[in-house]
Amino acid sequence: MNRKRLLIVVTLILAFSTVLAACGNGNSGNSSQGNAGSQNTTLAADQTFHINLASEPPTLDPAQSQDNVSSAVLRTLFEGLTRKDKDGNVVPGVAEKWEQNGKEYTFHIRSDAKWSNGDPVTAKDFEFAWKRVLDPATVPAPPYAYQLYYIKNAQAYNEKKITDANQVGVKAIDDKTLKVTLENETPYFLGLTSFTTYYPVHQSVKNNPKWATDPSTLVSNGPFKLTNWTTGQSLEVDKSDKYWDAKDITLNKITASIVDQAATEVSSYKSGQLDLAGQPIGEIPTDQIASLKSETPNELTIKGIASTYYYLFNTTAKPFDNVKIRQAFTKAINRKALIENVTLANQIPAFGLVPPGIKGVDKEYRAENPDSVLGNEDVNQAKTLLAEGLKESGLTKLPKITLIYNTNDNHKKLALAIADMWKQNLGAEVTIQNQEWGVFLQNRRNLNYQVARAGFGADYDDPMTFIDLFTSTSGNNDTGFKNAEYDKLVKEAYANSDNKARNEAMKKAENILIKDNQVILPIYYYTNIQLVKPYVKDVIVDYAGQLDITRVKLMEH
Repeated sequence: MNRKRLLIVVTLILAFSTVLAACGNGNSGNSSQGNAGSQNTTLAADQTFHINLASEPPTLDPAQSQDNVSSAVLRTLFEGLTRKDKDGNVVPGVAEKWEQNGKEYTFHIRSDAKWSNGDPVTAKDFEFAWKRVLDPATVPAPPYAYQLYYIKNAQAYNEKKITDANQVGVKAIDDKTLKVTLENETPYFLGLTSFTTYYPVHQSVKNNPKWATDPSTLVSNGPFKLTNWTTGQSLEVDKSDKYWDAKDITLNKITASIVDQAATEVSSYKSGQLDLAGQPIGEIPTDQIASLKSETPNELTIKGIASTYYYLFNTTAKPFDNVKIRQAFTKAINRKALIENVTLANQIPAFGLVPPGIKGVDKEYRAENPDSVLGNEDVNQAKTLLAEGLKESGLTKLPKITLIYNTNDNHKKLALAIADMWKQNLGAEVTIQNQEWGVFLQNRRNLNYQVARAGFGADYDDPMTFIDLFTSTSGNNDTGFKNAEYDKLVKEAYANSDNKARNEAMKKAENILIKDNQVILPIYYYTNIQLVKPYVKDVIVDYAGQLDITRVKLMEH
């Protein structure tokens, strides 16, 4: 569910210069958008911010969230022990301070932290929430449970190797003191505590499986509270007067329409119905980017982000249970042509999983481990591999292929172009099929597909946020791929505090995933394409493309 901030919107050329700078340093890609060139410092009387969600949030339960839309909404409703500021730094959230001693952390909960119903937020709420994620009885199984495996005995409890939850290394010492013990020293652990899976939940959820779908039962602890959710139409959150930092929250309300048509979203933005349009929660049609560059140069931003767009292969079903066939389909596309003629937003062709912008040892990981060594494009080689793969699989020809994607105009255009390349280069008969977001995720999770669209943005600034996606225990591994050596390398990287040794283990794991097994088909490294009105201040889009609108201010215009 990777995704994820001082953006000065000038001309597109200058904006894209910012893109390249962001891609070169995972710590400098944080940006804040809005009111470029404006000298007006007077707040608007109406502090209602209007956005669009390109899909229905599949869930507002922090334990179940794994997508950008849900997480963007959840960031308005909840807050973890820490949060990220506009520059991407970890700052106190619900925890006002903490101490660290090796693998042990002691967090002190704010005395004025409250739930939206007025109850105090306690250390016990965090212990309850984290153990709920790890509890093997939790249904459905939280996809991001593995993000808590840094905690002592968390994985053992989640995998039923131990049954006593008290052995998990998270303990409320009292109402305001939380002690956390890790398996290994983890330099990015504080950043993880700002992630959605680490959010607390109110203990009233125990006996109500539908608590997160109803504003009357969704008790939250963040800057806003859910006030309306009309399925398929709209969602609204209002400022919470119970939030400990309410004095620094300017917006009174955020309203979100739910429309999956990119052209409609841009039209609504142009007509003034929306204050923001585009990724990561919406979409801008690729065929409108050129005109928007000239029409709204001070409102359009194209920004490089640490996120990767790729296709998944179902490695458990024919014909993609054969690695040579997977390699053939990967080598038979032309990424440069796709970017120049279809996606049109200065994306970077991708052959690896980990994108630029994620730190490594001495420089970013992608620079230290060039993705060019992981694969190449070669139609003749693709044809040879296909023939060999079909023979090994006992097939005389390719069966019909279905490529699924979540409803989105840009995903459709790319899928059509790739399907045509597969037809021209491999003779493949490919049907593309759009699916509603929740259904799409469920079909991926259940391996009810052959090829499926996917994308992932960093949850934290370390290559591991991508590498551990494809372990055999990851709830985000929707490919059927299981490899003992891959799991071993990830475990080694978890346990090692030496960055060079960690980097080498993760490099070997990425080689297994892509070079040796071609589990995924990397297509490009994302750019974030967004329209923001000049009177909007402090929209945060981080180095990974994650959206935070909690501190937005609307100026007079």
